[in-house]
Amino acid sequence: MTTPRRYHRVRAVLDRRQGDLTVLMEDVQVPRNLAAILRSCDAVGVFEAHAVWPGGRLKLSRPASGGTRKWVPVRKHRTFPDALAHLRTSGFRVLAAHPAPQALDFRAVDYTLPTAILLGTEETGVSEEAAAAADGWIAIPMAGMVTSLNVSVAAALVLFEAQRQREAAGLYASSRLPPDAYARTLFEWTYPKLAAYCRRKKVAYPPLGADGEILGEIPRS
Repeated sequence: MTTPRRYHRVRAVLDRRQGDLTVLMEDVQVPRNLAAILRSCDAVGVFEAHAVWPGGRLKLSRPASGGTRKWVPVRKHRTFPDALAHLRTSGFRVLAAHPAPQALDFRAVDYTLPTAILLGTEETGVSEEAAAAADGWIAIPMAGMVTSLNVSVAAALVLFEAQRQREAAGLYASSRLPPDAYARTLFEWTYPKLAAYCRRKKVAYPPLGADGEILGEIPRS
């Protein structure tokens, strides 16, 4: 049941979603890592995540995800070139988390620009193909004996640095999503079952009132 309090909570979260900040997960396989990355995405306001995933369902760890899958959808791409083409067409630059000597300190990058953070597989990191195609490389300085962090930990560090910069730049002050995407997502978050019904019936979502009430009749075609 949707109450005015819940509706305004949903709106407050949606108002802070960043349509031009995302992650691209290249063959990240461990369910708890996938889930933890999406949880960080939700925490910093990522609107939609991306994954290179040849087929089948993304398997997430329920305890690690905290139910974030319904708040941060994942767009799947069968190949890395497909994902790269989609992101570039959408205006993103792609920065690979790739601990090479020439990589920039992740804190020295301007994340107020449209940015997709490329994350590689747990065992070998970003593939050679993806690293070569990326617009830049970023790395997390390490002072110990190990040379890399768990992919979900690395994702969290970079995402929260992006959030810090965007907060300072005022990018969370008001909604920056296109109006049609905002209205569609607001309805789907507020009335997920009714939204699914409307999609099945191929009818438009009805408008919502000031406190989330449905205005007018639901089409029954």
